[in-house]
Amino acid sequence: MKPVILYHSQTGFTRQYAEWMAGELSCPCFSFEERKRIDFSRYDTIIFGSWCHAGKLKKYKWFQEMLPAWRGKRKAVFAVGASPAGAQQIEQFLKTLTVPGEEMAAFYLPGGLRYERMGAASRIMMKAFSAMVNGKKQKTLEEEQMAQMVSRSYDISDRNLIRPVLKYVRGN
Repeated sequence: MKPVILYHSQTGFTRQYAEWMAGELSCPCFSFEERKRIDFSRYDTIIFGSWCHAGKLKKYKWFQEMLPAWRGKRKAVFAVGASPAGAQQIEQFLKTLTVPGEEMAAFYLPGGLRYERMGAASRIMMKAFSAMVNGKKQKTLEEEQMAQMVSRSYDISDRNLIRPVLKYVRGN
């Protein structure tokens, strides 16, 4: 098994998960910006991680375009987002990340929000979303929880959550 990890991170959560995995797998880990320096032919497993935004995985289109070149290799995708693990919409989202006929699996890892590390556009969009949710008069319990979560920075990342990814990559 010769894996390589490629990640795209905005506020550091995806990078942290990628580095934890690289340590456990004793494999190289590269940021998305370094992708052109990687000789993917040297690896039998490609692990790609990125952050979720508005129901999409950033840089996933690039990953999909690379699939033909990686035919025969095992692939894992991990998506990092601000929602806690186990939410129903996450399971639906993960299904959109796998490609029929490809040896691959998709995983969700909760990260959090770091407003202080977000770009201006992301910060403005999140603050607008927070104001919208907070401005609603009669909130459901889920909306109340969401309003509380997006009102400030928080970290729900957990090193133990990489175990399913490691298990898949190791083939057991």
